[in-house]
This record gives sequence, C-alpha cells and structure tokens, in this order.
Amino acid sequence: MRGRWILRGVKFVLFLIVAAAALSWVVMHLWNWLMPTLFGLHAITFWQALGLLVLSKILVGSFRPRPDGRWRGRMMERWAAMTPEERETFRAGMRGGCGWRRTAEPKA
Repeated sequence: MRGRWILRGVKFVLFLIVAAAALSWVVMHLWNWLMPTLFGLHAITFWQALGLLVLSKILVGSFRPRPDGRWRGRMMERWAAMTPEERETFRAGMRGGCGWRRTAEPKA
C-alpha cells in the first residue's frame, strides 16, 4: 500500500518536471522568435525561460489550487434545498452586486 503512494508521488514529480521543461522550451522559442525582432531584446536561454515562467506565476498567478467543480455541486444541492422564497431572496441579493452598485437612485 505504501509503495503505491510513493510510486504516485514519483510519477507526479516526473510529470511536473516534464511539464516545466516543455513550457520553458515553448517560452524560450517564442521569446527568441518574437522579442528580438519586435523590440530589439536579447535572446534567452532555457533556464532564463524557466525563471520567467516562475516569475510570471508569482506576479500574476497564485499557487493556490483552482476550483475543481465541487463548488457548483454544493451550490446545486443548496439550491434544491431552498424554498421558493429563499431562492427569490438569494436572487435579489445576487442582483445587488455585492453592495457596490446601486439598483436605484437615492431620493432627494
């Protein structure tokens, strides 16, 4: 049983290494094809492309896992358990735009 988890872990790490290498290779070739011609920048190496990927992930993305669709299933279960009045209250709250949009002009 324990050997199966270790094998899965090794496969996962190998997949990450191959994926990072493939993405770095693509970024390197795209950069070296476009950037020197368009903007007069220098060509980059494989390791610089890998660093650029990591930097862009830090600056633009995040290292949190993405939603996997379970949220939708839970919401559908909650929706099915609501009464018609609760559903209408929920819809009205969602139309409010989290409180930053006004639905009606203030009266003078």
